[in-house]
Formats: sequence, structure tokens, C-alpha cells
Amino acid sequence: MKVHLDLSGARWRKSTRSGQGGQCVEVSDDFPGIVPVRDSKDPNGPALLFPTDAWQAFVTAVGTGEFDAN
Repeated sequence: MKVHLDLSGARWRKSTRSGQGGQCVEVSDDFPGIVPVRDSKDPNGPALLFPTDAWQAFVTAVGTGEFDAN
């Protein structure tokens, strides 16, 4: 499903889990129920949109090490 959301007024912040060397993810907390995510190297490029609960589940999994390499 394609959804268009006007992100021109979004306030972006870098994720605390972003890597070093320009490998950064930025998110916006400005949209109830939706978390836009973009590549900081391409601020005018596309953003992925996630339901808030799905994004929170992902952030929790990252924080608990669920995706860490063994």
C-alpha cells in the first residue's frame, strides 16, 4: 500500500542506535501512529513509514540484542 505523508515540516532526529561514519538513521516523532524513518545521507530522499507499535517493537528488539551477531 502506498501512503503519501507530507514530511516537509517534520523535525528529524538521529537514532541513538545509528552507526558511525555517516551510517545514520533519522526518525520523526511528529506524526501520531506513524514513525517516518529516513537515511540521513539522503534527507530529500524517500522515507519509510512504520506504525508506531511496529517501530517500538523493532527498537525494543534492537535494545535487547535480538539482532546481534553471535
